[in-house]
Amino acid sequence: MAERNREVHREYWKDEARELRRTAGGSTSMSAIRPTTVEVETSLRLVAPDATSLPVRASLRYDPADPYAVHVLFHAESAGGEAVSWSFARELLVTGLDEPAGIGDVRVWPWATPRGDFVALALSSPDGNALFEVPRSVLVRFLRRTYVVVPRGRETDHLDVDAAVNRLLAGR
Repeated sequence: MAERNREVHREYWKDEARELRRTAGGSTSMSAIRPTTVEVETSLRLVAPDATSLPVRASLRYDPADPYAVHVLFHAESAGGEAVSWSFARELLVTGLDEPAGIGDVRVWPWATPRGDFVALALSSPDGNALFEVPRSVLVRFLRRTYVVVPRGRETDHLDVDAAVNRLLAGR
């Protein structure tokens, strides 16, 4: 399965690089690509215990300053409501496209339904549990874009260790 994941990563990169060259007027220089935050607005489905579901607006976010993580912001549906944010490993989403991944608070697995291919995202906290259905195609496109910004295996190139140490020391 690890080889399959490497193959998927290579395909993400090839497809996205091809699209970038096309939209950038044919340029093949990767130095022209600057790290940028990737953000995708989407609609997930909150799955109830009786298998009914409700739409939930969310943003998928990737910041190269936090290169190992992805962030999901669940938007408040009412004017006074609070948005809720979860952060977890980008690799967890990639693995969860094809096989169950994660233990504990965040779990991800492929979920095929008569309506199409989805990825299940299960979140657990002391406040409760939630199961979301995410369109697989949305995650694939999002992950492709993140690998253009920070290719797999190059995450450490984007870590600012000095800034992280300063934040830790300031919190004492």
